[in-house]
Amino acid sequence: MDKNQAFRNLLKEPGAFLLPGAYDAMSARIIEELGFKAIYATGAGISNAQLGWADVGLVSLKELVDVISRMVDVTSIPIVVDADTGFGNAINVVRTVKELERAGVSAIQLEDQVSPKKCGHFSGKQVVSQKEMVYKIKAALDTRKDSNLAIIARTDALAVNGLEDALERAHAYAEAGADAIFVEAPVSEEQLRQIAQSLQGIPLVLNLVEGGKTPLVSLQEAERLGYKIVLCANTALRAAIRAIRETLGILKKEGSQEKVMDRICTWEERQSLFRLNEIEKMEDKYLNI
Repeated sequence: MDKNQAFRNLLKEPGAFLLPGAYDAMSARIIEELGFKAIYATGAGISNAQLGWADVGLVSLKELVDVISRMVDVTSIPIVVDADTGFGNAINVVRTVKELERAGVSAIQLEDQVSPKKCGHFSGKQVVSQKEMVYKIKAALDTRKDSNLAIIARTDALAVNGLEDALERAHAYAEAGADAIFVEAPVSEEQLRQIAQSLQGIPLVLNLVEGGKTPLVSLQEAERLGYKIVLCANTALRAAIRAIRETLGILKKEGSQEKVMDRICTWEERQSLFRLNEIEKMEDKYLNI
């Protein structure tokens, strides 16, 4: 079974699943190693880790494709990519879908913010018209070569125009053919329930941002409410930031690695993660001449 079909099956199977975010090939590899069913290529995480800037639409399509290609190269499970607004209008979406499908992703998430966008949990967001987003979804669907490549439609209208408009958009995006719907940044458990009740029968994404606008719920609670995908987009990135700061802080203070040994992976763990043994086998095969 190919990865696109595998992701399709995840959307159809009973129950919800966790979708952790990766920001580079290393974090993608760790996610697969731990047994998760799919990987989320986080736009915010890529902006943070690759550019060193906040999630305000600074990543270019080429930069995104470069990172995604590396993730695909070292993993074997489906990758869902955060493609922001599709990098422009519906015509830009056509190129975005072509490039990302060629790179090997299994699902592309598009949102209805204006371009450049902002993180869904930032203030000051703006959205395009419902009609414009519907045509962007149609452009994506018409462009994909494999009908199993999933298109996820996200609306940020809740924070801009309120829940009623967000739900109207969500239904319109589903009717346009989106394979899953993502209503960003509900602010209460009551809103979580209202969204799920209004969109019953449609695979729904719930984005849980630690410290963000949406209350954190467990996978089991999200499933009970009616959500399919529980997105933890930047949990790994934020864990890495804290670990790096704390470890380097100790190193700076102590002037020695002695007190950081329990905070770092072993030499063997590192070489195993990055497949040194596979490289050595290739060396034996191709270089010992």
